[in-house]
Amino acid sequence: MSIDRFEIQPGYTISRIVKGGWHLAGGHGAIDKEAAIADMLAFVESGITTFDCADIYTGVEALIGEFLRKYRTSFSRGSLPAVQIHTKYVPDYDALSSLRKEDTEAVIDRSLKRLGTERLDLVQFAWWDYQVPGYVETAMHLQEMQQAGKIRYIGVTNFDGQRLGEILDAGVPVVANQVQYSILDHRVERDLNALGAEYDITYLCYGVLAGGFLSDQYLGKEDPKPPLENRSLVKYRLIIDEFGGYQLFRQALEVMRTIADQYGVGIAEVAARYILQKPMVGGVIIGVRNRRHLAAMQRMENFELSENDLEKLRKIREQAKGPLGPFYALERDKTGKHGAIMKYNLNEQRS
Repeated sequence: MSIDRFEIQPGYTISRIVKGGWHLAGGHGAIDKEAAIADMLAFVESGITTFDCADIYTGVEALIGEFLRKYRTSFSRGSLPAVQIHTKYVPDYDALSSLRKEDTEAVIDRSLKRLGTERLDLVQFAWWDYQVPGYVETAMHLQEMQQAGKIRYIGVTNFDGQRLGEILDAGVPVVANQVQYSILDHRVERDLNALGAEYDITYLCYGVLAGGFLSDQYLGKEDPKPPLENRSLVKYRLIIDEFGGYQLFRQALEVMRTIADQYGVGIAEVAARYILQKPMVGGVIIGVRNRRHLAAMQRMENFELSENDLEKLRKIREQAKGPLGPFYALERDKTGKHGAIMKYNLNEQRS
């Protein structure tokens, strides 16, 4: 099975299935470093060559850096396909008001060192609180680092349309936007699509499987009782409430299962395929810990939802109550139930 590729910019392509790195940060259990590196090799050999990570994912940049160093000769000789490493720059909430260019450059230099590279392929910039000024200036600092050769491309993550527009108006060349996007969450379509189309900004999508809720594991099951296994499940269980509640979610799974039966795949593959067929979507970020999920990830790229399939999913979407509001506004509200589970100051614990 082959993995399709998407050209974000002339000469720069990514695999449309992107291997997420959050699961390697230790939040889902202890990480076997050698096994993780062997899994990275298996993904690259299969055609999944694009990896997503972040400065705040504990140990993940360094782990990918070890993989790149171990197989550097194979990459340079062409016996392994080139890889694309997308990282994030997420300044701590408490640091926003005093953030300087020197602080931003120090984090970028740290990512370069961890990954063992001279230039970062894509840096995706986040900002916790729009009431704190400085996000436009910080984006411009990243542009200066791009001009200095430290960054190839600049992206953003979790910006709403208004603030992304301000960054674009300042002349920062944003080429990609990492967004939460799924059958349960269409906020991006109302808040960002017009701007993204105008500036030719590619979507790189997370939350496509809603932390695992959009899978056969939950088909026909009752609402899971707290405490849930991890913070990701807590986050997406709240999104299910915004969508319209657990009963509507169960109906969505049933419809997706009937579609999946036609293609011999699972609900997760249908959920990913649904987003892959959306306009401006370059790739979906799938967070898996090891190669056991590789075959399922490959299947996401090897069938096409028909117009009849999409109409069934549209009918489910028509019953949805939300989520409402600008993109990521619910999660950005520290006083609300979505914002209350976020961790805002992770860099202060990193070195």
